[in-house]
Amino acid sequence: MNEPHDSFLTKEKYEELKKELSHLKTVRRKEVAESLEYARSLGDISENAEYQEARDMQAAIEERIQYLEQVIKEAKIVANIKKGDAVGLGSIVSIKNDKDKEPRVYSIVGSEEANIHDHKLSYLSPLGEALMGKTKGDSFTFETPGGKQTYTILKVE
Repeated sequence: MNEPHDSFLTKEKYEELKKELSHLKTVRRKEVAESLEYARSLGDISENAEYQEARDMQAAIEERIQYLEQVIKEAKIVANIKKGDAVGLGSIVSIKNDKDKEPRVYSIVGSEEANIHDHKLSYLSPLGEALMGKTKGDSFTFETPGGKQTYTILKVE
């Protein structure tokens, strides 16, 4: 399987990336082109900081457009997840260890969507990999910077 690991997206994230791509191609490209025109009008571009800044912004936008086009082209939409069985992409998992007062709840997502602050865990992260395929009631151990941690799965949705 030679798919890039960032190719799994929820429908919502896919639509969000398409919207961002459209905005970059229409609005942002035009804004940067106007900035470049203005900076050129100021005279000597060899020592013009505004011109250089606009060029850098243009390069960054074009790089992001290429990246988004690639992600969107290769995206596999995660949908129709079987609820309650084994942990997989799209699952919502509640886990707890002896030290936790409250269970921890994570959504298992592709790398592109991972955001620990939003409790979105990449299936390729150490914890995500340890969770994959497990079911309610399973205990598992995984390595953290602070040593091995053992958790029990309380719920899989």
